[in-house]
Amino acid sequence: MIRLMPELPEVETIRRQLEPLMRGARITHVLLRRKDLRRPFPPAFASRLEGRRIRSVDRRGKYLLLTLDSGDTLLMHLGMSGSFRISRHSKRRISAAAAPDERHDHVVFTLSNGVTVTFNDPRRFGVMDLLGDGPGASQVFAALGPEPLEASFIPATLARALTGKRVALKVALLDQRVVAGLGNIYASEALHRAGLSPLRRASTLATAAGRPTPRAVRLTAAIKTVLREAIARKAHPYVAGRFRVYDRHAEPCRTPGCRGTIRQIPQAGRSTFYCPTCQR
Repeated sequence: MIRLMPELPEVETIRRQLEPLMRGARITHVLLRRKDLRRPFPPAFASRLEGRRIRSVDRRGKYLLLTLDSGDTLLMHLGMSGSFRISRHSKRRISAAAAPDERHDHVVFTLSNGVTVTFNDPRRFGVMDLLGDGPGASQVFAALGPEPLEASFIPATLARALTGKRVALKVALLDQRVVAGLGNIYASEALHRAGLSPLRRASTLATAAGRPTPRAVRLTAAIKTVLREAIARKAHPYVAGRFRVYDRHAEPCRTPGCRGTIRQIPQAGRSTFYCPTCQR
C-alpha cells in the first residue's frame, strides 16, 4: 500500500477540524521539543506566539495559516507525515521531555479554552514559520497558482497556465504554480475522470491563442469534483468509495464500458496510475 501524502483535501479537512477549536482562542503556551523540523524554527518563535489571539484558521494550497492579533501569521505545512492531535481540558502536566509514545510530538500549543493541539511529525519534513507581513508578502504564496475550489478557477484559468507547456500533463499539474494544492493522488484521479492521458502534452489543453479546449473544460470540472468528493469522504469517513485509479495497478478500470486495466508508471519521481484504454 502506498502512503498517502497530504494534499488539498487532507489539509482542508484538518483546517475544518482545527478552526472551531482554535479561532478566537489565545495561545497561552508553546512547547518546542526540538529546535527544528525541516528547517529551524524562526527566532523567538514561541514568545511571538504566546499571549496572541488566533483571529482565523485558513488554508492556501497545502499550507495552513493562523492569523494572529499581533499581525503575524503562523504558517504550517504537514510535510510527508505531519498531523495534529487534539486534547480537551487535559489536567496532565505537559513535559518538555517527551514520553516514549510522544517521541514524534515536536510542537505543543496550549490554548486559553482548555484545548491542547499537538503537532506530530515522524519524518520531520513539516514546516512552521512566522510571517510578519502576512501571506501576501511571502514569496511562497506569490508563486502559488489558483485555488481549484474557488469560483475563479475556470477552464480559461487552466488553459492560460498550460499554454506552451511541452511537459506531460500530469507533470504540469504537479506544479503548484498551475494549480495550488493539487498533488500526485488527485492529479491522477482527475485525469482519469476527465479521460485524459497523463502522458499527453500539457499544451494540448489550450489553443495557440491560450483559450481552453474541450479537454480543459473536462479537466477543470474533474479537478473540482475529485477534490470535493475527497473532502466529503474525510468529513464522513463511512462514505463508501475508493480511488478510481490511484494505487490500483493491474486492477480493472472503473469507467463504465471500459475493459482496460490500470497501469502504474513513473513520472517526475512519482507513481502515476491511469487507464491506457480510456484515457487519451
